Amino acid sequence: MVTYVSALFYGVGGIVVAGVALLVAFQEKLVYVPVLPGLSKSYPITPARLNLIYEDVWLRSSDGVRLHSWFIKMFPDCRGPTILFFQENAGRVSCLIYENVHSMSVGWDSLPCYGLHFRTLDIAHRLEMVRIMIQKLKCNVFMLSYRGYGESEGYPSQHGIIKDAQAALDHLSQRTDIDTSRIVVFGRSLGGAVGAVLTKNNPEKVSALILENTFTSILDMAGVLLPFLKWFIGGSGTKSLKLLNFVVRSPWKTIDAIGELTDKLILNQEQVKQPVLFLSGLQDEMVPPFHMKMLYAKAATRNSQCTFVEFPSGMHMDTWLTGGDVYWRTVMQFLAKHAPEERKADTADEAVCLEEVSTQLAPTPT
Repeated sequence: MVTYVSALFYGVGGIVVAGVALLVAFQEKLVYVPVLPGLSKSYPITPARLNLIYEDVWLRSSDGVRLHSWFIKMFPDCRGPTILFFQENAGRVSCLIYENVHSMSVGWDSLPCYGLHFRTLDIAHRLEMVRIMIQKLKCNVFMLSYRGYGESEGYPSQHGIIKDAQAALDHLSQRTDIDTSRIVVFGRSLGGAVGAVLTKNNPEKVSALILENTFTSILDMAGVLLPFLKWFIGGSGTKSLKLLNFVVRSPWKTIDAIGELTDKLILNQEQVKQPVLFLSGLQDEMVPPFHMKMLYAKAATRNSQCTFVEFPSGMHMDTWLTGGDVYWRTVMQFLAKHAPEERKADTADEAVCLEEVSTQLAPTPT
């Protein structure tokens, strides 16, 4: 009996030790997936393929890493809010085949699912979503490739990606062709963690934050992805012993960052929290939806400008698609309230501008 118990003890201990060793050695490869084996890092398409007006923007992070981005404008002479979009760490499944992108360039409500592709998703694979975003929201979109992703140099890490995000925001803040008072950070999944930290660090540069299907922390996700780790790694709200939290190099504590968002002091010295919109897909197969509820609960205790919206059919990557009109109307109303125009443009000029946008972004006939 003693021998059996000893063997069981050593067996379980060996598995735990092996798991921890793998976590320490390969955790960046688990958290960041710039490209799947056998696939190229090069972009399959550019925004020009979807008739989007854009420029290639090369940035240099504070530690010298060269970064690639796309700045996609609503229209050359039009101004609107500018969305700084931060992508997921990768993508497991997409129902969008971008090689057939022209046949899919239709409104969201008639966008078919051509099949399932297991592949990494860089910024090029978000272009159909961005095209619809620009059309629905009348905004500009800045898309950053994190270090190690797409054409950006370097290797991904939490400290590095925080520097990358800061470089993107600093670039936007210095542009003269946009309304810098209407910069809105939008992050999905890992991008939400990136966006929350960036917004917390730059309250004077970011007018609002949008989070979609974001986790509370990588510490909490460790137990979701590798269940045996939940006893040893966890965030502040878990019952984990947290014995191995110190080995996690990219903890991405979104829940801590979201609770610290503050804006400038107003005249009566009361702190005003930055507005946050939470978009949660209830069928999320990657990040348990209760993570979004926890983020909202943490933020709402200190911030009256929080909005939480659930989408019953939304999965991790397709909430923007399955949410339909409700999704885009929710975001549009949030932008109208928290990133409004300071000066009303001439009505006739604005009408011409919006007409040009619709023409420019019209689906390409096949």
